[in-house]
Formats: sequence, C-alpha cells, structure tokens
Amino acid sequence: MQTIDLIGYVAAILTSCSFVPQVWLTFKTRDVSGISLGMYSVFVTGVAGWLVYGLMLQAWPVVIANGLTLSLALVILGMKLYYGRQPRKLAAV
Repeated sequence: MQTIDLIGYVAAILTSCSFVPQVWLTFKTRDVSGISLGMYSVFVTGVAGWLVYGLMLQAWPVVIANGLTLSLALVILGMKLYYGRQPRKLAAV
C-alpha cells in the first residue's frame, strides 16, 4: 500500500467515525432539535456526489469515506425526519 493511500484510508476512517457520536446521541435521546434538516439534506446530497465521483475514479479511500459518511448521515437525517414529526412530551412540573 502506498503512503498516499494510507493517508486517504486514515482520513476516511477519522471523518466517518466523527459521525458516530452524533448518531448515538440522537438515537439515545431522540432529540433532533439541534439538527438542521436543510443542512443535513444538502450534506447528504453532497456526500452522495462525492461517492459517485470516487466510484467513477475508482478512488477507494474516497469511496469508503463517503460510503460510510453517507450511511451515518442518512441515519441522522432519517432520525430528524422521524423524531422531528413526533409531538414532544411536556416535562412534568
């Protein structure tokens, strides 16, 4: 493996893993109030574009990074759509 590919794979792992805490916290708390639907919609579209770009170039670090990131971002977007439409329970006084 070339050094440039190794750098790409390490970057792919780090950037993709950075979404795991957000996915976990959102799943655990069901709180999506701080998540922007517009931002995540545009972000998911952009990451999908990068994934297609990587596939066309056969740039596997780009494919892996964006495949993982797209999966995690779609989970967050899905939770925003699902939990964001549920009525919130009022806290007991």
